[in-house]
Amino acid sequence: MSGGALSGWLAIAGLGPGDEALITPDVTAALAGASDVIGYIPYVARVAPREGLTLHPSDNRVELDRAAHALELAAQGRRVVVVSSGDPGVFAMAAAVFEALEAGPAHWRDLDIRVLPGITAMLAASARAGAPLGHDFCAINLSDNLKPWPLIEKRLRLAAEADFAMAFYNPRSKARPEGFERVLELLREVCGNDRPILFARAVSTPDEQLRVVSLGQACADMADMRTMVIVGSSLTRIIERPGARKPDPILYTPRSAS
Repeated sequence: MSGGALSGWLAIAGLGPGDEALITPDVTAALAGASDVIGYIPYVARVAPREGLTLHPSDNRVELDRAAHALELAAQGRRVVVVSSGDPGVFAMAAAVFEALEAGPAHWRDLDIRVLPGITAMLAASARAGAPLGHDFCAINLSDNLKPWPLIEKRLRLAAEADFAMAFYNPRSKARPEGFERVLELLREVCGNDRPILFARAVSTPDEQLRVVSLGQACADMADMRTMVIVGSSLTRIIERPGARKPDPILYTPRSAS
């Protein structure tokens, strides 16, 4: 990376869904040149320690503090990588860094700041199952930590009524186990019971589990915070293939809505 008006630089990098083979070469190069890596504890744990590299793990709900710390280190001349899982621009640290940048001291704006994309869980899960996001789709974060539940419900209802395929991040946590049951009830109300729904847990890791059921069969305990949930549109199809070497069904949404 080239230096800007200040000598340090900041990269906001996506580590992908879990498999090291899915980390991009750009992210690997940034990590190799970094003096500091900052991020949520389990994401920083994915970065191998080495001489000359300082790791700064922190807890989950301190994104703005983490972002400000990264910007200040870069302003001091450090070579900083802020790590997220998946893609840093999808419900992750890129927006937090820019929020801190906008509110912070003017000299931070002179930094060399790059966002290095990664393979987000939504795309990894879709690829494992087939192509359920093959036509128009939307992504919704079901966590109400940073937005009120009525807004989540409004967006869910409008997306379902518009007949999007839908990808859900953070579907069900121990702190809010009832929220995802309300999501399923709303979807059954708008979409009926026959719509296919994919539960893709820990995609690309040894713990990977994929399950495709109908909305009528879905229940809340099929999801946790490591699960990506994808709900098909009215056009989404299932191709059964019992004679294949890997007999999992293929889930896909046709490219045409005509």
